[in-house]
Amino acid sequence: MGWAIALHGGAGDIPRSLPPERREPRLATLRRCLDLAVAALQAGRTALDVVELIVRELENCPHFNAGRGSVLTSDGTVEMEASIMDGNTMSCGAVSGLSTVVNAISLARLVMEKTPHIYLAFHGAEAFARDHGVETRDPSHFITDENIERLRQAKQANRVQIDYTQPMKAQPPTDDNSRIGTVGCVAIDSSGNLATATSTGGLVNKMAGRIGDTPIIGSGTYANPLCAVSATGKGESIIRHTVARDVAALMEHRGLPLKEATARVVAGVPRGDVGLVAVSAAGEVSMVYNTSGMFRACATEDGYSEVGIWPEADSDANGGN
Repeated sequence: MGWAIALHGGAGDIPRSLPPERREPRLATLRRCLDLAVAALQAGRTALDVVELIVRELENCPHFNAGRGSVLTSDGTVEMEASIMDGNTMSCGAVSGLSTVVNAISLARLVMEKTPHIYLAFHGAEAFARDHGVETRDPSHFITDENIERLRQAKQANRVQIDYTQPMKAQPPTDDNSRIGTVGCVAIDSSGNLATATSTGGLVNKMAGRIGDTPIIGSGTYANPLCAVSATGKGESIIRHTVARDVAALMEHRGLPLKEATARVVAGVPRGDVGLVAVSAAGEVSMVYNTSGMFRACATEDGYSEVGIWPEADSDANGGN
């Protein structure tokens, strides 16, 4: 057993025509975050610290649909959500309905560590953030021109857009498809501690007050002593299929290895709806999806690393010893 790390920046209908100026900054961010995670794990930081660190970095990157890059509700507002879970203790924290908190994932950890609860939302979560000195910004900080345009296109098409939904052909976007979706990270450290963290801005043109899978423990986020999982895709589908918990359940009750468990769970969800990253207590990594692609990266202590979008043949992978 050794340390291992995996992260994602959203799964969906990602076209191979995605232009380099839209593709490369996101891949560069994944590579930078992977390097940061590896250095942290090699320095002995805990899995819980590392997944929070990496998701914060992804929240601060406007290219991803979380934190600064969060997409807009039908009211033109931002409602961010996140959750975090410690696999060995099964402690967890979640937040949703945030409009001013810079790093939702860190607030989720505070809920886990500083309250008797698991989940805080909307005004209560915002008040909790202020009481604990969490960094906040005016809601306008999170509303970008790109996401205003994305919302306009979604409204004109009269639909809610999941990660990477193609916009109307009559209105070609100034950016790529929809803003890239949910971000997440899973890790196991050298001491065998497992952890997961997930954060998102949700769906383009979602109803105000809608809550997706990301903050729901067992749906988009789950960890126990066997594995840690972070999912991305169509939240309603992920909730119905309890995706993250089902991976752990197959390992616990059927004795399946990580890769078989994740493949079986993803295959059971409607095609085009889900992707996930997971690590096991044995240091195994799995990154699977039934969409056309998923922004993803991973590394293990034995030297293996991978950064990619589409199937493995198109990934930047380096084998270990």
